[in-house]
Amino acid sequence: MSELQISRKHTGQANRGHAGSQSERACRGKTRSNGGARGALTILWGQYVSAGPPDSRAALRRQLIEAYAPLARYVVDRMNIKPGPALGYDDLLSQALVGLIDAVDRFDPGRGIKFETYAYHRIRGAVMDMLRDMDWLPRSVRQRESDVASAYSRLQGSFGRAPSDQQLADALSITVEEFDSIAHDLALQSMQSLDEAISGSRDLHGWEEATLADSVPDDRAVSPQEHVERQAERDLLAKAIDALPDSERTVISLYYHEGLTLKEIGRVLGVTESRACQIHGKALIRLRAHITPMLVVPAAKKQ
Repeated sequence: MSELQISRKHTGQANRGHAGSQSERACRGKTRSNGGARGALTILWGQYVSAGPPDSRAALRRQLIEAYAPLARYVVDRMNIKPGPALGYDDLLSQALVGLIDAVDRFDPGRGIKFETYAYHRIRGAVMDMLRDMDWLPRSVRQRESDVASAYSRLQGSFGRAPSDQQLADALSITVEEFDSIAHDLALQSMQSLDEAISGSRDLHGWEEATLADSVPDDRAVSPQEHVERQAERDLLAKAIDALPDSERTVISLYYHEGLTLKEIGRVLGVTESRACQIHGKALIRLRAHITPMLVVPAAKKQ
């Protein structure tokens, strides 16, 4: 079992059944609850630092990670990040544990800084780095978003109403055209991947979560009823073609299936283009006479 899995298991056990302010107390239970625990951790740190080669420190390193694992959940809860379909709470916790492990590896007890203080910033930084990596908008756009939101709030408080685009542009020292460009860039952040899973949903087979693509209608798709009707029409047409005389059936096949011109069909049959055109016309007359009654009667019955 990896260190990350052990830490996640330990974190879940230490915090099961706790919420809100209880989560904070639970996360401190291993690291700050009393002087005895503090003393034990101090001894553990001393053993870890003086252990020597990494191989000999592995067990002590794991003990430290397990001891401070609740701190990872505490930091995630304090960040108050709302999980979404593309980012769950477990993802945040996993990244927080990665930050915790990095903090254990980098911490120097000799500097006189509490590990909790040092690890808090390392864990928070690891989670923030993951969020930035997942954010496909440039940081410059995010900064502009913050500037626009700040200006909007400030002007709304001053005017007692929503500011106009011109007023926002003036407050940001830009033109209205530049403000429109910023608004366009910010609108892109609302785009979602069609492969993104819909939380709590299942596909048609009930085995896995459906995606947004499954909920988007395809106007070009053929409905089951239309598919059945078209198949019936094709079957009807095929029977009508089979009932044609050989010469007419050959012309229909060469013209519509092979894509030959009437002139080329005349050469194949050894007749003139005009004669091939006549044969084609007769074939169409026979097909219409055979198919039309069968198509009109069902329609009349529906009415």
